[in-house]
Amino acid sequence: MQENQTLERTLATGRRKEAVARVQLSPGSGQVTVNKRPFFEYFTQETQRTFIMQPFAVTQSQGKYDVSAKVSGGGGTGQAGALRHGIARALVAASIALRPPLLKAGLLTRDPRMRERKKYGQKGARKRFQWTKR
Repeated sequence: MQENQTLERTLATGRRKEAVARVQLSPGSGQVTVNKRPFFEYFTQETQRTFIMQPFAVTQSQGKYDVSAKVSGGGGTGQAGALRHGIARALVAASIALRPPLLKAGLLTRDPRMRERKKYGQKGARKRFQWTKR
């Protein structure tokens, strides 16, 4: 976990809801590949793209690393959150000096919010079946 470790690739895992992202970070020109597809092709919404690139913006390291990620499970937002978490963890593994700004921005904290399970005797997690008096 020293500074000189940035010469080789770094591996990290990010999670959000049911989504899991396995991230490979290596020194490069800033190219991002998700599931062997270009970043802009996989995440079509601009808000998700800026959300994912936050760790690079916070650490002023845009264009310094190439990212190759495998994302599975969950939906679009969950996968974007998992990828952001994985990139932040990989940056810390690459250079320990990047930890304080990422920690201050809250990018190293895993989002604990999960989908609430459906309960028996109910239509969903909170919604109940309709009740009629007469």
